Amino acid sequence: MVQSEKEDETNLLKVDPTQSFQKIMGFGGAFTEAAAYTLAQISPEDRMKVIESYFDKEKGLGYTLGRTHIHSCDFSLENYTYVDDYDTDLKTFSIEREFKWVLPLIKDARNIAGEDITILSSPWSPPAWMKTNNDMNHGGKLKEEYREVWALYYAKYIKAMEEHGIPIWGVSVQNEPEATQVWDSCRYTAEEERDFVKNYLGPVLEKEGLQDRKIVVWDHNRDIAYERAKVIFSDPEAAKYIWGTGLHWYVSEEFENLTKIHDDFPDKHLLFTEGCIEGGVKLGAWHTGERYARNMMGDFNNWLEGWIDWNIVLNEQGGPNHVGNYCDAPIIVDTKTGDIHYNSSYYYIGHFSKYVKPGAVRIKHELHTDTIQTVAFQNADGAVVVVLMNATDTVENLRVSLNDEVLEVELPSHSITTIIK
Repeated sequence: MVQSEKEDETNLLKVDPTQSFQKIMGFGGAFTEAAAYTLAQISPEDRMKVIESYFDKEKGLGYTLGRTHIHSCDFSLENYTYVDDYDTDLKTFSIEREFKWVLPLIKDARNIAGEDITILSSPWSPPAWMKTNNDMNHGGKLKEEYREVWALYYAKYIKAMEEHGIPIWGVSVQNEPEATQVWDSCRYTAEEERDFVKNYLGPVLEKEGLQDRKIVVWDHNRDIAYERAKVIFSDPEAAKYIWGTGLHWYVSEEFENLTKIHDDFPDKHLLFTEGCIEGGVKLGAWHTGERYARNMMGDFNNWLEGWIDWNIVLNEQGGPNHVGNYCDAPIIVDTKTGDIHYNSSYYYIGHFSKYVKPGAVRIKHELHTDTIQTVAFQNADGAVVVVLMNATDTVENLRVSLNDEVLEVELPSHSITTIIK
């Protein structure tokens, strides 16, 4: 039976390296206190194997990006800050708590990667005494009289980390500013976030000699990312300080909102700053890996430049988490037995991070089917990398057209495939 031209096009993927889009920063995960503490519960040899699994360029995923929390987040052992209460001069400021678990983890990751990790640092909440609800948890807002002190706190953190050998690439203004959580959280409207950057954070970082550090706004879900970005970036006095928008994957997979931000503000960048599987550990689950790949493809096809996963490691419970907000991670360490579990998400991420190198660009592809999801890149050395996912229950056959060559590819059901040419 002869296929019609339309049917023929349905299973043909055309890849065109002559049309390129955004440059890719790389991939990474978060150095939370929970991850660092969990790794400290197993043998030093096993701990290093896990770190290699992420940061070794040959044996691991080749991670080059990271994220830290500025004092505590929910994936800390408790609420904590770096200053004494009501120390408005920040004379007591100290990151000594991070010396025990977090800094050693980052330094080991850097040594295995063979280069500095590009780190974004985010606060989950100001100290309780700086807030309207006098609580690090349950939302609340930053009190007006503490806005300058809080801005200086970021600068103190950056300088303290760098004094101890950890360069900080940039900061986000606030993790999830639209959410009141039972854990560390603080709310900002778009206007409040804009004005905090314009009048305090931007000028303070400049005054402290940190003007080359990037500022990322929003750091929250895609659903209203465009509306937030529009308010902030439409003010040139705020926008001049801001590198771009941070995105999370919870609530919404409206990937097109990233393109809306890019189209209206093409000089601003887009970075995925957090995503995880909620609701505790899901050992052996396959849908978790597929969720990662679907989101990565959706975001990269809409101008995203880098991907930072949430906790790189969690324990058998999906913690520790000081309010019981347990989640999954690509690697789960059973601290009772010492067993190390690699989830499907670890391997799905690797189909991107091992082969799409920092400095790659996304390139054009054309595919007329909803059954296969794909994204294509070209590395700086000229190699083309095409990632294909078949999340259906049937085998799919595809022809890939690249540089006048056609490759026949069979995609098993519920599989991910990376082609390098």
